[in-house]
Amino acid sequence: MRDLIAALIALLLLLVALGLAVALERYRWLRARAREAERARGRRIVAEVPRDPDLVLFSEDATQFHYGSREIDKSRIRAVRVLINGAPIAGFVSPRFPEAADAPATSFEDHPDGIARDRWDVAIETVKETVLVECGAIRERVSQELARSVYDAVRRAMEEQGR
Repeated sequence: MRDLIAALIALLLLLVALGLAVALERYRWLRARAREAERARGRRIVAEVPRDPDLVLFSEDATQFHYGSREIDKSRIRAVRVLINGAPIAGFVSPRFPEAADAPATSFEDHPDGIARDRWDVAIETVKETVLVECGAIRERVSQELARSVYDAVRRAMEEQGR
């Protein structure tokens, strides 16, 4: 009897493990499909930004950046800033909009995570609005690298537009 119960428990654990493996493979397949769809539209993927419950792609094409369903026209970007815990630590102002240098730097109210973590964001200031790309508070420099990738891509586009 004891052997039968142990065999049933082992079978149940095997089925759970198999279900998790199938779910992980399906998730990988969906992510690959989303990346391929972006590439098919002629976009270059800059970063995969973690957002609950999924990842959001930050990509670019010749004229726009795409952050999820938002479109950011490259020619209308005035400034870009890297924020840590809501305060700007680096920024670049477009040479096409020199008046943006006189404007106060973008900052956002800090929302502490409860654990000592630094939250990394990128604020993209356009003529109409400011788009906040929330790169997260993941440890081991992951969020910092995501913010740097987004910032570098936007800055490069602004420099090209200014020529």
